Amino acid sequence: MSPVAPPPVPEPPPAPRPLVVARWLWISSALLGAVRSVVKLADRNRLVDELRRIDPKLGQDQLDQAASGGVAFGLLLALALLGLYVALANRMARGWNPARVVLAVLGGLGLLGGLVGLAGVSVGLAGALGVRVGVFDVVVAVVSLGLDGAALVLMFLPRVNGWFAHVGHVRRARLAAPPR
Repeated sequence: MSPVAPPPVPEPPPAPRPLVVARWLWISSALLGAVRSVVKLADRNRLVDELRRIDPKLGQDQLDQAASGGVAFGLLLALALLGLYVALANRMARGWNPARVVLAVLGGLGLLGGLVGLAGVSVGLAGALGVRVGVFDVVVAVVSLGLDGAALVLMFLPRVNGWFAHVGHVRRARLAAPPR
């Protein structure tokens, strides 16, 4: 008698459309944040003025070195955050639920911080603290809030939740299946 082959484990279905859209919203939001960082870091005179305001005893060479270091660090941080969001969004779209949870936490914190920041601008707190906030900053903040909020909603729709449950079931069945 020949051994009976176990039934094949089905392939998981493709990601539902709302999840695909959420993926692109997360990537777009991260890209917008990286662009905002590059624009802010490109204003070297503003950086030097801020450093001079923080520590008026610094000489010009020290200010230039600190500004250069700040730009390099800021660019590396922006690139790292962009990479993190892209990696998490891609894993989420392939059905890895922990990536969805991490994006939800980061997105929730981003929404909270963005709303507090906009409230601070609207009541004049930013100006009172000496923080310069321009129209560009406000527009980017509002667009980011919209992208993050929409992504959060889309990735927890009932249809998407059901897909994650199904993908998890398929993944567990594959792990339990004997090797061929």
